[in-house]
Amino acid sequence: MYLNVFRSRKRADMDAAAYAEDAARMEELARRQPGFIAYRSYRAEDGETLSMSEWESEDHARAWARHAEHAMVQGRGRAEYYESYTVYSCPDPRVRHFPRAG
Repeated sequence: MYLNVFRSRKRADMDAAAYAEDAARMEELARRQPGFIAYRSYRAEDGETLSMSEWESEDHARAWARHAEHAMVQGRGRAEYYESYTVYSCPDPRVRHFPRAG
């Protein structure tokens, strides 16, 4: 498994409707990519967003990063949507589960 965690803060003057449209399209497209496992996104009270995507391998995640439409929207994000962001990438993350016995 390969994990990407994306922490971001959006610009106050961004076009929220355009961002929402781009985000929905990218999620839809990512879900159809080879190696895609899961995607989740959360917003903190202070406005920071945390998004996580899981991939079968680093190669699959990197192929998604290079996807032409995704690359175009990434550029628009840097130019128009984000104040700042940090990406954490982790091959073979240590995973622990807690299933409540029932």
